[in-house]
Amino acid sequence: MARSIKKGPYVHYSLLEKIDKAKESGKKSVIKTWSRSSMIIPDMVGETIAVHNGKTFVPVFVTENMVGHKLG
Repeated sequence: MARSIKKGPYVHYSLLEKIDKAKESGKKSVIKTWSRSSMIIPDMVGETIAVHNGKTFVPVFVTENMVGHKLG
């Protein structure tokens, strides 16, 4: 079942903070997260996010086609 439109996308608050800090600094650094259930939002486009798969962190470069999908 899909998430209700009125609720909006779920993005973990700590991931949002990390993305905001990365945008402010302007540096291209890898953002580590364990939140596989977070949805990819337009602010993440162009960033490299390392998603934990249970054993290691897998780097994912976010493109425009990925917006609306989940990290996991």
